Amino acid sequence: MNFKSFLDKKSVNITAKAYFLDALGAMAFGLFASLLIGTIFTTLGDKLNIPFLLEIAKYAKQATGAAIGVAIAYSLNAPSLVLFSATVCGIAGNALGGPVGAYVATVISTELGKIVSKETKVDILVTPSVVIISGVLLAMFVGPGINAFMEAFGRFIENATELRPFIMGIVVSVSVGMALTLPISSAALCIAIGLSGIAAGAATAGCCAQMVGFAVMSFKENRWGGLVSQGIGTSMLQMPNIIKNPLIWIPPTLAAAITGPIATCVFQLENVPIGAGMGTCGLVGPFGIITAMPDGGTRMWLGILLVCFILPAILTWIFGEIFRKLNWIKEGDLLIRN
Repeated sequence: MNFKSFLDKKSVNITAKAYFLDALGAMAFGLFASLLIGTIFTTLGDKLNIPFLLEIAKYAKQATGAAIGVAIAYSLNAPSLVLFSATVCGIAGNALGGPVGAYVATVISTELGKIVSKETKVDILVTPSVVIISGVLLAMFVGPGINAFMEAFGRFIENATELRPFIMGIVVSVSVGMALTLPISSAALCIAIGLSGIAAGAATAGCCAQMVGFAVMSFKENRWGGLVSQGIGTSMLQMPNIIKNPLIWIPPTLAAAITGPIATCVFQLENVPIGAGMGTCGLVGPFGIITAMPDGGTRMWLGILLVCFILPAILTWIFGEIFRKLNWIKEGDLLIRN
């Protein structure tokens, strides 16, 4: 048996799909099941004065690294011992290098664990040892560097947005908004680079444009269920339809290109990293703006209403109707299929 056949036997598929689509998508689910849902609980508990939710949120956030680790290992079809051991790799990677550190440490250690799994008579000792030792060493080796790079990159974007709020407002809004709809995590991206300030406000605008935009534009096909699932859930539900007809992605993206600079230049909206990439998901984005701008006043509230809700709905609907008239969007193109 040659080495490739051995890797195939062990379900080690060295492909871009496995590592940059499946694993990254799984990381997003792990983040949502821990840090992001914890943030939603924190927001609700704080604003509604429910201490019980705050307590739940604390434990959910503490599980971030473990959730990322097990989610990634699951996406890579890891056997049981590898899957359970990956929680340690995720914890170490997240502690030393944030979500990206957890991703790197878990992906490599999981594949190493799959290779040695059930190859010895003491598998119960060998497999978790290989996974945990390799994962923690990787976290220690690459984590600090990843963390430093992500922080520096985040500061670069923030400074560039402050110097060129109009142009960077468009760039950040469009790019982060598209990341939200892709099967990766815009929230993970913003958290990883520590995006804050008006750059985070532009990111929020882009995410809201995608979520609210798709929700409104597809109302004919998906009605109220689609409005809720996309508007306060995720626009990622439209990804299969985007693959079939990429033109449906243009209207909300155009809306993001308009609302981004409005957020930065007109209302100077700010946000915190956890809210920047969430958009209207659980209303975390708007609540994040409130958290970042406690003294924002009427201008902030008007900005939230217009940038996060009203303008994305109106602009995307207008662009969508134009595309329908041009027959670029056809009946059923936006239907969400379960």
